[in-house]
Amino acid sequence: MPIHPFLTVISRPVALHAGALGVSLPWSGAPGAKEGLSVLITFVDRPSDSPFVERVWRSHSDRAGVFHSIAACTWDIVVMRLEGRTTLIVRGPETKATMADCPPQGEWFGVRFKPGTFMPLMRSSDMRDRNNVTLPNATRRSFWLNGSAWDFPDFENAEVFVNRLARAGLIMADRTVEGAIFGKPQGVSTRTEQRRVLQITGLTRGAIYQIERARRATLLLRHGPPILDVVHEAGYYDQAHLTRSLQRFIGLSPARIAGGKEQLSLLYNK
Repeated sequence: MPIHPFLTVISRPVALHAGALGVSLPWSGAPGAKEGLSVLITFVDRPSDSPFVERVWRSHSDRAGVFHSIAACTWDIVVMRLEGRTTLIVRGPETKATMADCPPQGEWFGVRFKPGTFMPLMRSSDMRDRNNVTLPNATRRSFWLNGSAWDFPDFENAEVFVNRLARAGLIMADRTVEGAIFGKPQGVSTRTEQRRVLQITGLTRGAIYQIERARRATLLLRHGPPILDVVHEAGYYDQAHLTRSLQRFIGLSPARIAGGKEQLSLLYNK
């Protein structure tokens, strides 16, 4: 299995404050995490006040192992430090759950972008399902993008880096797409709306809804309510419908998710 460039795990709301202070939190801090979980990664993550950024995160692997990479409808810029080398990766959405390798003693920092934000130079559909783009290094501390050398960003200066990209026209935001995803009237035809969502995100609006619903159901299960209550609250027809969805997008059954002993990729409380 390929090394996954995006390694972080569930966080509690309290992790948002800890993340701002640079505190590294163990997996045992995740909602619903049970004793006996074999910890692969410690992490922090925080929200962002940037109009382009949904979340900023970082993580560190304590040892090698395997984890569940869950479906995601957004894209990320990820800086990976592994075996003394720093690499910047642009990572697209994932339409299904997969298993991924976690190498030992790796460090990752990432920017997760809001729906509707995109890079004109790269199509999200081309980067979908691990078809990530690794940008070439200019020096040990910089990488090439659009003919210029850019310093690697870090957890603290993520918004400054993103603002520079925006001023250079290397990232943009389509607010019509963002509004369409969140069900706000856009003043365009349904067909135009659907076409723009697919073009910008690489996913249909229906796929985005299904992925986000599975993520919400997983968060609910981690907090401990009965499975049948989650079926109702997350909007599934019945338990079989919930199970099929979670197997596809999370890679686990509802019971295994509720058990809380298996490590997942990014799954946080908004």
